[in-house]
Amino acid sequence: MSPSSSLLHRPRAGDHPPRLSEAWMALAGLSAVFLFEMLDNSVLNVALPTIGRELGSSTTGLQWVAGAYSVAFGGLMLLFGAVADRFGRRRVMLVGLVLLALASLATAAVTTTEQLIAVRVVMGVAAAMTTPGSMSLAFRLFDDEGLRVRALTVISTAGLVGLAIGPTIGGFVLAVAPWQVLLLADVPIAVLAWIGIRLGIDRDDAAGLRPDPVDVAGALLGTATVVGALVTPTVLVGSGTTAEWGWLAIVLTVACAIGFVARERTAQHPLVDLHLLARPLVSSGLAFKAASGLAVAGMSYLVTLQLQFAWGWSPVLAALGTLPQVVVLLAGGRFVGPFVQRVGLGRAAWISAAAVVSGLVVFGGLSRYGYGWVVVALVLVAAGMRVVGVVAGASVLTGLPADRTSVGAALVDTSSELAAGAAVATAGTIVAAFVSGSIATTSWTTARLADFQDALTVAGLGLAAVAALLVAVGMIRSRTTNDPATTNDPTPLTLETTRA
Repeated sequence: MSPSSSLLHRPRAGDHPPRLSEAWMALAGLSAVFLFEMLDNSVLNVALPTIGRELGSSTTGLQWVAGAYSVAFGGLMLLFGAVADRFGRRRVMLVGLVLLALASLATAAVTTTEQLIAVRVVMGVAAAMTTPGSMSLAFRLFDDEGLRVRALTVISTAGLVGLAIGPTIGGFVLAVAPWQVLLLADVPIAVLAWIGIRLGIDRDDAAGLRPDPVDVAGALLGTATVVGALVTPTVLVGSGTTAEWGWLAIVLTVACAIGFVARERTAQHPLVDLHLLARPLVSSGLAFKAASGLAVAGMSYLVTLQLQFAWGWSPVLAALGTLPQVVVLLAGGRFVGPFVQRVGLGRAAWISAAAVVSGLVVFGGLSRYGYGWVVVALVLVAAGMRVVGVVAGASVLTGLPADRTSVGAALVDTSSELAAGAAVATAGTIVAAFVSGSIATTSWTTARLADFQDALTVAGLGLAAVAALLVAVGMIRSRTTNDPATTNDPTPLTLETTRA
């Protein structure tokens, strides 16, 4: 192989590179995909007060600016995961990246809250097309279990860095540029990802794709269920005195959920084989990932409200306030391997998920007493995030058949995004219920500030309780399997993880 062909090595079916370095172009593109996903989840939070003032947004409008992305992302991932498994993971991802770049460019023309929400929805659709495929392609690049975990670690590290530095970068950008720049930054990231995947990964091998048709009915019911679960809390609070629309939303969501389960149990080619979800590796990994997604999204949203609204910090000062999380995420990588090697992969999953939940508990119960408690919460969440994403994702993909990797990756991200969207919707709903009027455009009195702080406490502790329940489910399920990936012994998979 010539030097030039080595640099642009394209892994094919049956042609798996023996080292990560031989797939650097592909990993760079896939890492860029995860980077934009996590940046989009975090970078806009610090700008919410600025957006609210400039666009005259209501409290519910700001909630949807933050949550619309997760609703579209979480609602459509299963559909696009199934489409990718049948029509090509690389092909669907490249189309999604083009859509992301176009949606990001449209931000420059946004003048109303509704327009921004529409842009966020389109960006969520693009993320649903790209993210499941990125994890699936990374998993399929290598036939060695250890290399697979290391590849997932590389990609998830890029995403975690984006999640960590997003608020900090956002705060400094707002000091010198309009908030639209934060979303326009997705354009060069999308271009980088497109080039890396286009040049670094070969076209999908037809033998690795599923021949059966997409379960369109199941996809529609599943999407309606996810969207309904995320929209209903907002409808309940904003529906006025009768709450008729809120109850209608509940009924429709429950009906769609029942219909989805019935459809998947009886369809000849179901979108999601429910029997696969019952596998201990799969169910435990999804539970841990959902717990982490709920706590991380809840913390990110609530910390922004605490620092900028309750305490009146500027965006730059709020950005500096999140630096402890950045430091832990960047410096903590060297400690992940020894930790996993010492306690085992299964135990590492629930300990890291519990750390994330504990951070939310600290924030909800103690953040009103000073910034020091916010630091403790940020550090706990960051330390747990550094481990749980890779461990949970690897567990799910290991527990699924080889031709379900895109749907498996979609399940992982759906559980996280559904939990994240639910966290933002719930937190925003609680704040709207406790504090009348728009938190972005009205003045603060002592009584109003006290109500706002109570809302943050209730939201933080409530989300922590739900996340803790998910961690408990994950722990119970992980103990029902004898698979090495969930035992406490340092298996080859665990040892390879320590080298990542």
